[in-house]
Amino acid sequence: MSISYSPTSIDNLKDRVDIVDVIGQVVQLKRAGANYKGLCPFHNEKTPSFSVSQSRQHFHCFGCGAKGDVIEFVMRYRNLSFPEAVEKLAEEHGIEMEVARTVDNRKEYYEINRMAARFFYRSFTEVKNPGYPYMKNRGISDQTLKRFGIGYADREWDSLYRHLHAQGIPDDKMEELGLVSKGRNGKYYDKFRNRVIFPIFDISGRVIGFGGRAISPEDNPKYLNSPESKVFRKKDNLYALNFSRQDAGKAGYLILVEGYMDVISVYQAGIRNVAASLGTALTEQQAHLIHNRCCKDVVLSYDADQAGRNAALRGIEILKKQGIRVRVLHVTDGKDPDEYIKQYGKDAFLKLVDSALSYGDYKLASAQIGLDLTDDEQKTEFARRALAMIADMSPVEQSVYKDKIAELTGIAVTALDQEMSLQASGRKERRQTRRRDAEEEESRTEVSPLERSIIRLLMMDPSYGEKVRRGMLGRFGPVLQKVILLAAKYQDQPDYVWNEALIDEADEYAELLMQIRRDTNIDPDPKVAFDKCMRDVQQQELVRQEGQIRHLLDRSDEEEDQEAIRELMERLKIIQRKRKTLLFEENEGDE
Repeated sequence: MSISYSPTSIDNLKDRVDIVDVIGQVVQLKRAGANYKGLCPFHNEKTPSFSVSQSRQHFHCFGCGAKGDVIEFVMRYRNLSFPEAVEKLAEEHGIEMEVARTVDNRKEYYEINRMAARFFYRSFTEVKNPGYPYMKNRGISDQTLKRFGIGYADREWDSLYRHLHAQGIPDDKMEELGLVSKGRNGKYYDKFRNRVIFPIFDISGRVIGFGGRAISPEDNPKYLNSPESKVFRKKDNLYALNFSRQDAGKAGYLILVEGYMDVISVYQAGIRNVAASLGTALTEQQAHLIHNRCCKDVVLSYDADQAGRNAALRGIEILKKQGIRVRVLHVTDGKDPDEYIKQYGKDAFLKLVDSALSYGDYKLASAQIGLDLTDDEQKTEFARRALAMIADMSPVEQSVYKDKIAELTGIAVTALDQEMSLQASGRKERRQTRRRDAEEEESRTEVSPLERSIIRLLMMDPSYGEKVRRGMLGRFGPVLQKVILLAAKYQDQPDYVWNEALIDEADEYAELLMQIRRDTNIDPDPKVAFDKCMRDVQQQELVRQEGQIRHLLDRSDEEEDQEAIRELMERLKIIQRKRKTLLFEENEGDE
């Protein structure tokens, strides 16, 4: 029986496997402009008519008509079925495949998102609204607004819901895509309200999600994004890459900026090879996408503040691992690309691009921030910082940058070599310590089934946070503790704010919380669910107390501790009666 793989898994495979590398193993390819050419392996020919496009990840023989993606090539060349070709590619490239368990309905989700995007666009262009003047005041032309499909979500609670409901779209699918949320009263309301809407497209141009920018200062958070869904995963996509991919291929490099408005302003200025990550730090998956579907050179243009510098340093390492050449620029005067372009124009920005620092020089410049190299003590601190930053470079690269550090500081290269050895020993010790700490933290942060149920309850209704805190008597792990703190912070906010804030502010627990929301089933009535959880808490406490008493009884001397034994036995009977009562109450509740 043939295996059926999930569409998401297939897409991931095609994003991570470079068709030029695969075909290049069996066909001698030569660069021909933006593409590669060679002799077709599917028919006899003397003049190359077989073309491979790296940007489109597609092959086409103009002689015999064979064409397709990397899976189609392996099927034809190896005479394999589709699942066999997928298995071969996955095995050769170390990629795990996910077996399809349900009927694929992603086409339906794409269509629902497209309908929502058209609704937002009409609200932006056909009806008077505050979103349009907001974007015009930021200098965005009508042509650019249309190009990016900018929309507006009005102030009403359920405009989009009513529109899609009238088109026959099921409530659960709207909710799954994050277009609407279900309130505690059982009614649905729009997730995006009084916001400028930025449709998010995948590299094929399909609408996969939305970003909403608050117009009023009192509306929080400032930016609200669609949640993860079957068609939208932040870490796998880049904003506007569908528009900029071909231009990046022609220019030979892609400019990566931080936000929607940076992309739109730079694009409007005529610099079309620009994209942005989706509100998260650059990911390995996004680097894969750039390398396999776009180009091999990236210019990072992040904000000049410390957060922007940190993001650039992290991004450098991720891109370098994918074999991408990286340069970094920071716009001057503390401005972001959006502000800089508006004030100084396209040519000034392109000069900054031309003068962008190589990734090594950028590391040295970052190490020098806040230090005076005329002061011996600060000079030494710079050398330590810089050596730590170049530690992951190849020996040849290290040699180049150690010479630069020596030139800047006057410290001998031999002394720098000794310092690097000391730092390497320290890093090894710290790695071992972190590994031990991580193992301890992993065991400490395991979430019990009971805590998962309580977390799911608080996701439904954060107002139960204080009751849970009192009922748990402080006996909860760090994940539940984090959720309780956030519930207290957002208990008076609308559901859509709470749902978004929970994941955004949960830090390292965000992925776990999304899994709990997806997989943990509790009673839909929050009060019933709360009562059940608190009974389970009491049962656990009684079991703990019973265990302690049995341990004391086991250690007691029947001849010497008769009075103490009688007291312990009486306490044990009380605990057992309480447990039976709780069990009876739970069974009654189930009936």
